Amino acid sequence: MPDAGPAFSVDIARTPEDLRAAQALRYDVFVRELGGSGAGVDHAQGLECDDFDAHAAHLLLRDESRGAVVGVYRLMTEAHAQAAGRFYSESEYDLTPLRQSGRRLLELGRSCLHRDYRGGLALYHLWTALSEYVAREGIEILFGVASFHGTDVAALAEPLSLLHAAHLAPPELRVRARVYQPMDLIPSDQIDRKRAIVGTPALIKAYLRLGGFVGDGAYVDHAFNTTDICLILDTARMSDQQRRRYSGA
Repeated sequence: MPDAGPAFSVDIARTPEDLRAAQALRYDVFVRELGGSGAGVDHAQGLECDDFDAHAAHLLLRDESRGAVVGVYRLMTEAHAQAAGRFYSESEYDLTPLRQSGRRLLELGRSCLHRDYRGGLALYHLWTALSEYVAREGIEILFGVASFHGTDVAALAEPLSLLHAAHLAPPELRVRARVYQPMDLIPSDQIDRKRAIVGTPALIKAYLRLGGFVGDGAYVDHAFNTTDICLILDTARMSDQQRRRYSGA
């Protein structure tokens, strides 16, 4: 018989074993594949973890045909952040504009897919479940850091410059990097847009298609071997087409 393909299910982590499965996938992607490190990396057990994990919700995508977790999203509401002491992003960005907006916030982080599931239906299933969580919790603004691989800012000049020129958040939502790395490295009329788009990670492009913005400045994370930007998605600004795409309709 031909292979029936993946049998996806998505749920919130319920047990310590669920959380360890998420941390193991994160280790596989962020540490083994991308060369990241940091104080929370447990090389002996093959887990990528930090102090925020215990306070957050973890959305898990499973392929039931393999019995494996193949995608994860870490979700932090304001209640989660209060329990943890802050949002994870606040170590990199001043979130005052979001904190003072009076809107219901959700931080997205530590998102990754197993290498065998990228470019297919896996992200669709994760996002459909995420949209249901957002609706259930009454979330109005989603945000979080997203990463370019590597810390050579000069090599990322075109995609960073295009993000600054075309997708900068409006002033009332414009968070700013605490250790400020300018993103407007190339004049807007000199950016090779095609090359810049090719050099932008797929997850960042997906948020931009939904009407997402970026904060002011990048943050170079040497421990994780990444250059981070802050993505912000205001659900009230989404068009009907963007809303249908996001909800999986």
